[in-house]
Amino acid sequence: MDDRRKFSRILFAASAHLAQTEQTWRTKILDLSLNGALVELPEGYTGQLNTILTLAFVLPDSDIELQMEAAIVHKTHEHLGLKCTHIDLDSITHLRRIIELNMGDAELLDRELTSLITPAP
Repeated sequence: MDDRRKFSRILFAASAHLAQTEQTWRTKILDLSLNGALVELPEGYTGQLNTILTLAFVLPDSDIELQMEAAIVHKTHEHLGLKCTHIDLDSITHLRRIIELNMGDAELLDRELTSLITPAP
């Protein structure tokens, strides 16, 4: 399989919510990166590719909530692949820390963060 990912993913099991306009679905996060997430396909969700929605979850053992706007970039019968289109400063700070703790390589993470915020040539 051709793995074209530019961002390291970490396994991350957490309950989450997807919101679109006035609807909300419960889901579970399976993995995270600085640029998105893989979540379980919520029961009854019918969104299509490129649909924009909000992913929200609370960090385990805390009251810190992270939110990101994301586009659906792939969809299977079991999963949604989400690409972050917008994330606030507090959420990206916490997300960076989660990924750094799980990767154990702050230098690699800094390169990925620079790649995320630097426009492609």
